[in-house]
Amino acid sequence: MSPAPTPRPGTTRRGAAHRLAALAEDALGGPLPVRLRTWDGTEAGPAEAPVLVVRTRRALRRLLWEPGELGLAQAYVTGEIDVEGDLAHGLRLMWAAARERGLHAPRLTLADRARAAGIALRLGAVGPRPAAPATQARLRGGPHSKARDRAAISHHYDLSNDFYRLLLDETMAYSCGYWASENADFTAFTPADAQRAKLELVCRKLGLVPGARLLDIGCGWGSLTLYAAERHKAQVTAVTLAREQAAYVRERVCERGLEHRVEVVCQDYRDITGGGYDAVSTIEMGEHVGDDAYPAFAAALHRLLRPQGRVLVQQMSRGRTAPGGGPFIEGYIAPDMHMRPLGETVGLLEGAGLEVRSVESLREHYVRTVEAWHRTLEERWADAVALVGEETARVWRLYLVGGALAFEERRMGVDQILGVRTTPGGGSGMPATPHRWYTGPEVP
Repeated sequence: MSPAPTPRPGTTRRGAAHRLAALAEDALGGPLPVRLRTWDGTEAGPAEAPVLVVRTRRALRRLLWEPGELGLAQAYVTGEIDVEGDLAHGLRLMWAAARERGLHAPRLTLADRARAAGIALRLGAVGPRPAAPATQARLRGGPHSKARDRAAISHHYDLSNDFYRLLLDETMAYSCGYWASENADFTAFTPADAQRAKLELVCRKLGLVPGARLLDIGCGWGSLTLYAAERHKAQVTAVTLAREQAAYVRERVCERGLEHRVEVVCQDYRDITGGGYDAVSTIEMGEHVGDDAYPAFAAALHRLLRPQGRVLVQQMSRGRTAPGGGPFIEGYIAPDMHMRPLGETVGLLEGAGLEVRSVESLREHYVRTVEAWHRTLEERWADAVALVGEETARVWRLYLVGGALAFEERRMGVDQILGVRTTPGGGSGMPATPHRWYTGPEVP
């Protein structure tokens, strides 16, 4: 799609951009933090600001039917709107301007909607609701039923093993790394190094020794499962709902001759039977459990452990005012996702009978992790588009850029929570001082 024509510098010709800018400023409660360029070539807004390019009238129609984040996301992933230049820089400037000017999310009254419809009519943008993009999730059934959870996980994780192999590093770890080096240019400490350091950190916190039984709930593409079996000689049961992931992990297990140490199970965590595990890990899986189901999930973690067994939960968090993933994340990335403040998760784990022994924030580590994934996506853009199509590639660009910014600005966090199932008498089996069971990550 060719870009809209750019008007001559200094032009004052009124057109679609001016009408939309006036409407947006009323809805936001202040001046626009961006410059608008519309399909007719007109521009409005601050001259030095990032340029939001509205390429088609259909984008306006989407925003009329779906004002706010979801409508903007729909228009972006379809290419109906774009941000000129670097998207990350543009979003950062827009968020900063919104904070400084005290702008709020659009709160459209009936009068506002009527005015917007009138402007849309004059601009030739009135029409039926545009169909949702093909990449938007379409789930059925009650939230967090087993069938719906399976569909939600499949929507994201069964996208394409080849795509994830392109995006991620050789460890295939799709979670926050641990940047044990402060080297900023990634040359001395690579993304793969950061993932291996994270895996070692998890194994040490769990106190894995040869023969220890580890249950890896939400095993992904098997990074922790394979690491714990190879490096720490643990007996690992790996659980995932995603069939593509399960198939991938089984292949890696066979390639490395780990069949005697690893069992891969494709099932819901609610169907896990047995217990007596020495350790349980759940790396960025708890966000998919749901708010109402989390107490039962925490109880399952307690039940599956032997007395003095350890659990490590690595999980993202969000403030009380916005506990979900947000309209874009829930519509395109992780349907039904629920994130809560860290303290509430700790309370739920304690309520299930686990003793929380340590909490470590990895928020800044996730900024670097996601930026590394984004850099790979941009460097291999043509390959990504060939694998999953341009619309899906644009979904991922928006997801990674927005995610890095959310962690950077502390609108989201991620933490490792280490707990233990104590004996009835309160015995934890853990040394009283952390340095005796954890001395820091080692990069193999």
